[in-house]
Amino acid sequence: MSNFKNYLFALLAIGFIAIAVSAYLESQPEQKNKRIYEEIKKYSPYYIDKRFGGLQILSKTDKDFKEKPSNMEIFRQLDALEKRWGKSHLRIENSKLHILDDNNTGIATIPLQNQEEFHFIQQFYGVQ
Repeated sequence: MSNFKNYLFALLAIGFIAIAVSAYLESQPEQKNKRIYEEIKKYSPYYIDKRFGGLQILSKTDKDFKEKPSNMEIFRQLDALEKRWGKSHLRIENSKLHILDDNNTGIATIPLQNQEEFHFIQQFYGVQ
Protein backbone atom coordinates (compact mmCIF):
# COMPACT_ATOMS: atom_id res chain seq x y z
CA MET A 1 0.00 0.00 0.00
CA SER A 2 2.79 2.49 0.80
CA ASN A 3 4.32 1.72 -2.60
CA PHE A 4 1.04 2.81 -4.22
CA LYS A 5 1.10 6.11 -2.27
CA ASN A 6 4.61 6.87 -3.53
CA TYR A 7 3.56 6.26 -7.13
CA LEU A 8 0.37 8.25 -6.70
CA PHE A 9 2.28 11.29 -5.43
CA ALA A 10 4.79 11.05 -8.30
CA LEU A 11 2.01 10.70 -10.91
CA LEU A 12 0.09 13.67 -9.49
CA ALA A 13 3.24 15.80 -9.49
CA ILE A 14 3.99 14.87 -13.12
CA GLY A 15 0.37 15.61 -14.07
CA PHE A 16 0.41 19.07 -12.49
CA ILE A 17 3.73 19.90 -14.15
CA ALA A 18 2.40 18.78 -17.54
CA ILE A 19 -0.72 20.94 -17.16
CA ALA A 20 1.36 23.96 -16.10
CA VAL A 21 3.76 23.60 -19.05
CA SER A 22 0.85 23.17 -21.45
CA ALA A 23 -0.86 26.33 -20.16
CA TYR A 24 2.40 28.26 -20.40
CA LEU A 25 2.99 27.21 -24.01
CA GLU A 26 -0.60 28.02 -25.02
CA SER A 27 -0.41 31.53 -23.59
CA GLN A 28 2.74 32.50 -25.51
CA PRO A 29 2.31 35.04 -28.32
CA GLU A 30 3.46 34.24 -31.85
CA GLN A 31 7.08 34.83 -32.81
CA LYS A 32 7.59 38.23 -34.40
CA ASN A 33 10.31 40.04 -36.30
CA LYS A 34 11.47 42.49 -33.65
CA ARG A 35 12.50 45.41 -35.89
CA ILE A 36 9.40 45.43 -38.08
CA TYR A 37 6.95 44.68 -35.27
CA GLU A 38 8.30 47.50 -33.08
CA GLU A 39 7.95 49.97 -35.98
CA ILE A 40 4.40 48.87 -36.82
CA LYS A 41 3.38 48.82 -33.15
CA LYS A 42 3.87 52.61 -33.00
CA TYR A 43 0.94 53.01 -35.41
CA SER A 44 -1.26 50.13 -34.27
CA PRO A 45 -4.31 51.33 -32.35
CA TYR A 46 -4.26 48.44 -29.86
CA TYR A 47 -2.20 48.18 -26.68
CA ILE A 48 -2.20 46.29 -23.40
CA ASP A 49 -3.14 48.29 -20.33
CA LYS A 50 -1.89 46.95 -17.00
CA ARG A 51 -4.17 47.78 -14.11
CA PHE A 52 -4.61 46.56 -10.58
CA GLY A 53 -7.57 44.49 -11.76
CA GLY A 54 -5.50 42.73 -14.44
CA LEU A 55 -4.60 43.17 -18.09
CA GLN A 56 -6.94 44.57 -20.72
CA ILE A 57 -6.68 45.55 -24.38
CA LEU A 58 -7.55 49.14 -25.23
CA SER A 59 -7.61 51.19 -28.42
CA LYS A 60 -5.88 54.53 -28.98
CA THR A 61 -8.58 55.60 -31.43
CA ASP A 62 -11.78 54.28 -29.81
CA LYS A 63 -12.16 55.22 -26.16
CA ASP A 64 -15.14 52.85 -25.76
CA PHE A 65 -13.15 49.81 -26.96
CA LYS A 66 -12.13 47.56 -24.08
CA GLU A 67 -11.49 43.83 -24.10
CA LYS A 68 -10.57 41.94 -21.00
CA PRO A 69 -9.66 38.38 -22.01
CA SER A 70 -8.16 35.97 -19.51
CA ASN A 71 -4.44 36.24 -18.88
CA MET A 72 -3.95 33.04 -20.84
CA GLU A 73 -5.68 34.46 -23.93
CA ILE A 74 -4.58 38.11 -23.85
CA PHE A 75 -1.57 37.86 -26.19
CA ARG A 76 -3.43 35.73 -28.72
CA GLN A 77 -6.35 38.18 -28.68
CA LEU A 78 -3.98 41.14 -29.15
CA ASP A 79 -2.32 39.33 -32.07
CA ALA A 80 -5.73 38.69 -33.66
CA LEU A 81 -6.72 42.36 -33.37
CA GLU A 82 -3.38 43.52 -34.79
CA LYS A 83 -3.66 41.07 -37.70
CA ARG A 84 -7.14 42.35 -38.56
CA TRP A 85 -5.89 45.95 -38.38
CA GLY A 86 -2.77 45.12 -40.42
CA LYS A 87 -4.72 43.57 -43.31
CA SER A 88 -6.43 46.88 -44.02
CA HIS A 89 -3.66 49.31 -43.00
CA LEU A 90 -0.46 47.77 -44.38
CA ARG A 91 0.71 47.62 -48.01
CA ILE A 92 3.95 46.36 -49.55
CA GLU A 93 5.33 48.06 -52.65
CA ASN A 94 8.88 47.90 -54.02
CA SER A 95 10.42 46.39 -50.87
CA LYS A 96 8.81 49.04 -48.69
CA LEU A 97 6.07 48.66 -46.14
CA HIS A 98 3.52 51.47 -46.23
CA ILE A 99 1.40 52.09 -43.15
CA LEU A 100 -1.96 53.69 -43.92
CA ASP A 101 -4.48 55.49 -41.74
CA ASP A 102 -8.24 54.89 -41.79
CA ASN A 103 -8.59 57.03 -44.95
CA ASN A 104 -5.93 54.98 -46.85
CA THR A 105 -3.47 57.88 -46.63
CA GLY A 106 0.14 56.92 -46.04
CA ILE A 107 1.44 57.88 -42.62
CA ALA A 108 4.77 56.00 -42.61
CA THR A 109 7.06 53.96 -44.82
CA ILE A 110 9.45 51.31 -43.56
CA PRO A 111 12.10 49.87 -45.89
CA LEU A 112 12.29 46.08 -45.76
CA GLN A 113 15.89 45.00 -45.29
CA ASN A 114 15.66 41.29 -46.05
CA GLN A 115 13.43 38.42 -47.08
CA GLU A 116 12.78 37.43 -43.46
CA GLU A 117 11.01 40.75 -42.79
CA PHE A 118 8.95 40.39 -45.95
CA HIS A 119 8.02 36.82 -44.97
CA PHE A 120 7.02 37.95 -41.45
CA ILE A 121 4.62 40.58 -42.83
CA GLN A 122 3.08 38.02 -45.18
CA GLN A 123 2.69 35.36 -42.49
CA PHE A 124 1.66 37.45 -39.49
CA TYR A 125 -0.45 40.20 -41.06
CA GLY A 126 -1.54 38.38 -44.21
CA VAL A 127 -0.34 41.21 -46.46
CA GLN A 128 0.76 40.26 -49.96
